[in-house]
This record gives sequence, C-alpha cells and structure tokens, in this order.
Amino acid sequence: MNGFILLLIGALLTIAWGIAHLFPTKSVVKGFGDISEDNKNIIRMEWINEGITLIFIGMIVLITLFINDNSSLKTYINLAVTITLASMAILSLFTGFKVNFLPLKLCPFIFMISALLILIGLFY
Repeated sequence: MNGFILLLIGALLTIAWGIAHLFPTKSVVKGFGDISEDNKNIIRMEWINEGITLIFIGMIVLITLFINDNSSLKTYINLAVTITLASMAILSLFTGFKVNFLPLKLCPFIFMISALLILIGLFY
C-alpha cells in the first residue's frame, strides 16, 4: 500500500464517520429524555457540529491528495489533521467512551485509526 492509498482511506474513514454522526441526531437528542428546548438545541448543535467537523477534516486530506507539488504545506496540513484527530480521540476516550452508547465507544478508535493512517500515509 502506498502513501496515497493510506491517506485516501484515512480521509474517507473520517468523512464516513462524520456522515454517520448526522443520521442519529434526532434519536440522540431524544435519548436525553425530558430536557429543555435550549438543552435539546445545544445537544443537536454539538452533535451536528462534530459530524460537519469530521467531514471537513477528511475533505482537507482529500484536497491535499490532489496538490501536485511536494510542498511542505501538504505535510503541515496533514500533520495538523493528525494532531486534531488524535486530540479528538483522547477527548472521546475520557468522555464519550464512558457513555453506554456503542457509537461513542467507537469514536476514540476510529479517530485514532484515521490519524494513524494519515500519519503513516504522509511519510510512506
């Protein structure tokens, strides 16, 4: 597997997980039970925000795949993405991993796998 393939898989996994965040939003909000409309809107906003952020992060990596030169800018962008995904993995490990909801338990692993694929693909 060459670096391009690893970067592509890391980007697509991140985008797919971001899209997967968008679909259960309504049921996630319902899962909080009888809470105020303000709290429902905050949960909805944050859930959708994470999905959009993941899609954006994956798109950044995809865009760098089609930059023809080997500039250090591509390296810095993908390193920033790797650090962001690793940070999200750590955050999810200490927060969402404690929740009894399987997709939240998967987040730290998916984020870290994506980060590692991008990092390895960058230097492969």
